[in-house]
Amino acid sequence: MFFIATFRFLFYIQKFENQIADVMRKRLRKITDNNVHLAFIFTGLQGFGRGVWMGNILSLYIVILAEKSEPLFGLAPNELLGITSGITGIAMTALVFPSGFLADKYSRDTMLKAASWIGAAAMLLLMFAGSIYAIFIAMFLWGAFQGLSRPAFEAIFADSVPSGKRSGVYAKIHLTDQIAMAVGPFMNVGLFFILGDEWNIVTLRSIMYFGVFFSLLSAVMLQLFKDSRTLGDESESMLTTKDQANSDKDPNGRAKKIAYLLVGSNLIIGMGAGMTVKFFPIFFRAVYEMKPISVQIVMGTTMIMTGLFGVIAQKFSESKGRVEIMLAVKLLATVCLFIIAYYPPLIILLPLFVLRGSLMNSAQPLSRSILMDTVPKKHRGKWNSVETISWGLFWNASAVIGGFLIGDNNFRLCFLVTAGIYLVGSIPIILLIPLVRKENT
Repeated sequence: MFFIATFRFLFYIQKFENQIADVMRKRLRKITDNNVHLAFIFTGLQGFGRGVWMGNILSLYIVILAEKSEPLFGLAPNELLGITSGITGIAMTALVFPSGFLADKYSRDTMLKAASWIGAAAMLLLMFAGSIYAIFIAMFLWGAFQGLSRPAFEAIFADSVPSGKRSGVYAKIHLTDQIAMAVGPFMNVGLFFILGDEWNIVTLRSIMYFGVFFSLLSAVMLQLFKDSRTLGDESESMLTTKDQANSDKDPNGRAKKIAYLLVGSNLIIGMGAGMTVKFFPIFFRAVYEMKPISVQIVMGTTMIMTGLFGVIAQKFSESKGRVEIMLAVKLLATVCLFIIAYYPPLIILLPLFVLRGSLMNSAQPLSRSILMDTVPKKHRGKWNSVETISWGLFWNASAVIGGFLIGDNNFRLCFLVTAGIYLVGSIPIILLIPLVRKENT
């Protein structure tokens, strides 16, 4: 009797385990069979990895490594940091336009698979990089990965989301990205607590290993996207659908104006941002003598607030309009940067810094949703290539200029020049106001 009861118990346990495994397989298949679900997972992994290693950790690692090494080409550490970004931008620019063209002409998923291998190689090399030269090569490959992947990824994601409903989805994926990136610095707080709250090579390299692993994992995930899972006419440009075309005398002309003005603004503002953003951790260390844990908390808080501000901006855009909200947040962020340029007390600086980053970046989901609602599906790869340039070539190349402007820690000049560029970049947004309609609500 005992053996029969035991057998029945084991039989039901095995049956229960099989049922759980079956449910898990179905749920996993449901996720991996949906490009939008995959996009959120990819964005989360990519954001977390970058949040750990790519921001302030990599910047300080390069600067301190340069300080402890023989002078390279007679350049200051800040100048070498700028050149590292420039190398990434060059690689991205070399591939981003061919990638966008091929993604439109052939397939998005093929470009993502090719990018996946290059991204994995970049991360593996960065893990073992012990010199500035090795970092240069790794960041060149990382730029190539971004140049190949971004146009195809953004296009396949846009093709999988219904037109007229994008800003909400884009706000959510932006929030996912920012929260994931925020978790990175907060994770770094624990790592610095364990390894020591000091800026030194050994500690920084150990933290980079941890973050690079997740970036490597995100690159591998690109293998799972499929063109066959995208939508049909449901995700087509709003200006090429029958109802919209009948209500617009020249829909193609208006679409081109919107795309050119929007991307033009992003190019200008991207150039300004690249001159400054890379150097904020150096600014905190050099001017305010902030320790690693303090910098991680500030960066993590900024990313969380950026994601929340993106959702709030999207909600306001439903009644006020997407372009109007974009203009408002960018102008407010510019005011914050003007004040930061005059080195206010730390108690004032920190909320201003969080507001500057949160406001400026909260416009990204709105900008992306307008562009994808406007551009026909057959051209999305190419337009995403142009859009990528705003934070690829211009963001990274302008970091070289920022490094030379700062020189021996002259941050004020760099911040003021950046704020002026932001104002110029806001002019095309003003011209967009009469061209962009509100979304379907």
